[in-house]
Amino acid sequence: MEEDGLTSQPMQQVIPKNPPTFHLRGPGLDLSLGPRTLLMGILNVTPDSFSNGGLFLKTDEAIRRAEALAEEGADLLDIGGESSRPGADPVPAEEEIRRVVPVIERLVKRLPIPISIDTVKAEVARRALAAGARIINDISALRFDPEMAPLAAREGVPVVLMHMKGTPKDMQVHPVYSNVVLEITEFFETRIRFAEQAGISRERIVLDPGIGFGKTIDHNLEILARMDEFQSLGRPLLIGPSRKSFIGQVLGLPVEERLEGTAAAVAIGVLNGASIIRVHDVKAMGRVVRMVEAMKRVRHA
Repeated sequence: MEEDGLTSQPMQQVIPKNPPTFHLRGPGLDLSLGPRTLLMGILNVTPDSFSNGGLFLKTDEAIRRAEALAEEGADLLDIGGESSRPGADPVPAEEEIRRVVPVIERLVKRLPIPISIDTVKAEVARRALAAGARIINDISALRFDPEMAPLAAREGVPVVLMHMKGTPKDMQVHPVYSNVVLEITEFFETRIRFAEQAGISRERIVLDPGIGFGKTIDHNLEILARMDEFQSLGRPLLIGPSRKSFIGQVLGLPVEERLEGTAAAVAIGVLNGASIIRVHDVKAMGRVVRMVEAMKRVRHA
């Protein structure tokens, strides 16, 4: 075939198979994952988030932002009251509760979509669940608070187990891996066993490889490129590349100009099997997801 005077040869494309269907259930929750990638809207109720520090710290502002995310097409909301940006200091549980619980209490009366509580503290999670949250998103994978796993088991709620090397305070201090995907896979295997031994059903576990959490630029890019390998674990995958620093470093752009870079990362993530995409820009990323899903349907027809 000739085009613009050049002869092009057919390219062999290898597109990963569509991920299996998962049903994520818990009290008041029944989500189908797989055929359609779900969009998790990010709501940081913090003064120091890397992306929108302080914009939604007041409850009324947080409510308006959550409603906007739902209007844009978010399938669920992830609400956090403690920044996990590199170098961040921990926040007392009482302050975290003060930030997130009033927001959750009001949102469950106004929005039909489920809410995830982004915290590593069992007491914060307990109060958030009592207020109406339905999922625990723990960036420590149940490691930081010994009461988190028993709480999740007792409440019967789904949990997101994320990989992170170190803590937010020190995770970006020279992270080293011999094989980043293999090491994350082994970490997941260990944490799944721990969760099951604590009484958490495997069917309630979601895995997040932790893009940007104790990884270099190359580590993050490799995770996205090889993410389909995590499907061997048999659990749905969540990724959160939205506006992350590796995008800024690749493109030389500040956080407010990383939309296109985020779109590229989201497209690769969906192509390689992500079931949930955690993003700030729900409307734009929803369009990206639909395009990738359309191409995957045609490829596998």
